[in-house]
Amino acid sequence: MDVGGDSGGNRGSPMKIERFEMERYQSTWENTVEFNLADSGVHPITLAALVDHSWIREVLAREQLGYGHTNGSEELRTTIAGLYHAAGPEHVLVTSGTAEANFLITWALLEPGDHTVVMLPNYMQIPALARAWGAEAVSSWLREPAEWMPDLEELERLVTPKTKAIFVCNPNNPTGAVFSVDAMNAVCAAAARVNAWVVADEVYRGAELDGHPTSSFWGRYPKVIVTGGLSKAYGLPGLRIGWIVAPHDTVQVLWSYHDYTTIAPSVLSDHLARVALGPRAFQRLGTRTRLILNENLEAVARWVDGLGGLVSWIAPRAGAIAFLRYQPRVNSTELATRLRKAHDVLVVPGDHFQLDGHIRIGYGGDKRLLEEGLRRIAEFLRTV
Repeated sequence: MDVGGDSGGNRGSPMKIERFEMERYQSTWENTVEFNLADSGVHPITLAALVDHSWIREVLAREQLGYGHTNGSEELRTTIAGLYHAAGPEHVLVTSGTAEANFLITWALLEPGDHTVVMLPNYMQIPALARAWGAEAVSSWLREPAEWMPDLEELERLVTPKTKAIFVCNPNNPTGAVFSVDAMNAVCAAAARVNAWVVADEVYRGAELDGHPTSSFWGRYPKVIVTGGLSKAYGLPGLRIGWIVAPHDTVQVLWSYHDYTTIAPSVLSDHLARVALGPRAFQRLGTRTRLILNENLEAVARWVDGLGGLVSWIAPRAGAIAFLRYQPRVNSTELATRLRKAHDVLVVPGDHFQLDGHIRIGYGGDKRLLEEGLRRIAEFLRTV
């Protein structure tokens, strides 16, 4: 269906969804290990660190626990819109995390037989959902030798008149790479050539190590949809606040699909998100994220250097994640399993991104736990 048109439509067969290996793996083990290096966000903050106790008593405690605005309060949507050039509240739909945002977009956008191009590596929710809706998901791989930048010539070959959408993740999960403006414009040009959508997962935007915000795909081309949220860059995954920014008529269609999922964001989360995105708290959260990431990344860099070529990497530019290539000839899922069982450390195997020979580590948590987890990984790698 066209997300700019009628929100009805019939599906020809029931949805069959494949197992989401990474999320199943993390959900199963992340609370059972001592050293969780699988988390991809900056260390969460407490409620007391976000707001003071008097505000909780005088404001939050008096909030009626109703449904609120099912598309997000106008104040929150206006604040989110302020993060994007020339966007207004009518361009924003608030969701329960960025994962729901991605789900709604693929559900509304894709029909059986549609052709899509997914830039990999990526958060593997998108290609799995595309296949679940009966669409074809063709891979366009970022190039490790080119510091995980897109192969634009390959993209041009893969995009055809049948292409419905190009899906990207920028800043990238799992590599932490950030596309150049020229690369972003080239992606939009490839889509424009066939009137396809560009759907950009930008949930790591705001977690740049140099403090310069990543440029958004929003506004580069009329048929752009972006997703974002508070989980990864701002240490607020427990609020479960994500969003979609899209053309107004597209937002209206997506809102109607939202009626079938969570209906509305939590009214308490909506209120706290307004605080987090307010000028004072937003700046403070961004500064906190940069300090944590820069300090912890130095520890990761020292660790990589000390391994004498056993591990190599392209240092991330954004996000609390690093994608490491290791030398021992062992499957990444086997390596991760043995690490968990023998050393109580959880990492994400490269298999979960269709790139064996790699692991993803999260470095946004407690520095002491990070350093001990890295020490245990090194000890294991030296014995493989």
